[in-house]
Amino acid sequence: MSSNQLILLSKEFAVGIIRLHDSLTARKKALPVIGQLLRSGTSIGANIHEANYAVSKADFINKMQIALKECYETDYWLDLFRSSTVITDEEYDSLFVPCSKIRKLLIASIKTAKQSENNQ
Repeated sequence: MSSNQLILLSKEFAVGIIRLHDSLTARKKALPVIGQLLRSGTSIGANIHEANYAVSKADFINKMQIALKECYETDYWLDLFRSSTVITDEEYDSLFVPCSKIRKLLIASIKTAKQSENNQ
């Protein structure tokens, strides 16, 4: 998958996170921790986008690792919200599946970048 496709996938995911946030707010389920989900879920794509303008391979890897950490945090919030019935299983699945895909792609990208960096 190209970096442009990863950017697009992470942007679509962020839109889904924003829509979930708006839906939960409209349903009067605006718990303070919902902001955490919004921040971590939208940060993934921002860091991936920023990585494409990295000044070095090490900077690229760092930005992608930050995106990966945000992805893991987002997984946590989604699971917590599902477990506490703040969101439905359907809402969870609609965001967990793309989040997992993004996470796997980030892991592969970081691994490839590290191997490339070590071969220089």
